[in-house]
Amino acid sequence: MSSADRRAQLVDVGRQVFAARGFEATSVEEIAERASVSKPILYQHFGGKEGLYAVIVDREMERVVSLISTTISSGTPRERVERSTLGFLSYVRDHPDGFAVLAHDAPVGNQEGSMASVLSELAEKTSAVFARALKDAGANPKSAPIYAHALIGMVTFVGQWWMDVRKPPIEVVASHIAALSWKGLQGLPEKPQPIDPEIQRTIGQSKPRPDSPGA
Repeated sequence: MSSADRRAQLVDVGRQVFAARGFEATSVEEIAERASVSKPILYQHFGGKEGLYAVIVDREMERVVSLISTTISSGTPRERVERSTLGFLSYVRDHPDGFAVLAHDAPVGNQEGSMASVLSELAEKTSAVFARALKDAGANPKSAPIYAHALIGMVTFVGQWWMDVRKPPIEVVASHIAALSWKGLQGLPEKPQPIDPEIQRTIGQSKPRPDSPGA
């Protein structure tokens, strides 16, 4: 096996193991055994478990960001919202191991490659779509990052749920998420206010009980 082929094999095997166990529970020994290589071979290519994990996460992030960027590159704002939703769900369906790796906790002390960082990057990609939609609706486009992060977070959690049930088809799921998001954008007030300002004031003035952790 050539060096490039061996590297690709280790990435594939590592992705499967990390997806099943998460970073902390995965061992170099298990990856090497599944790939039918010695541990020194893995260290030679990636320097250890951390290096292999970083390569896998980087490739999965590139895959998702590229897919989302392509789906929102054309169409009306409404179409772009649904396409981006469907694009992300397509990744969940077609690359379950990659999605599982991104959804697992990152190594302790390493925020790069965590699901939070992935979602943040994806949200930045979709912020422009929301800015245009908000502007067309007569609302403040500066709020776009809020709604972009909300959509990406929503799609991610729905995707995790869908991975367990595998129904209905992702096209149907995407249409529901897009409809929910778009209806909200269409009726969005210029300056959203709490339903009950009195409740907000009460919560803001409340103090921790003496037996609470923060007391």
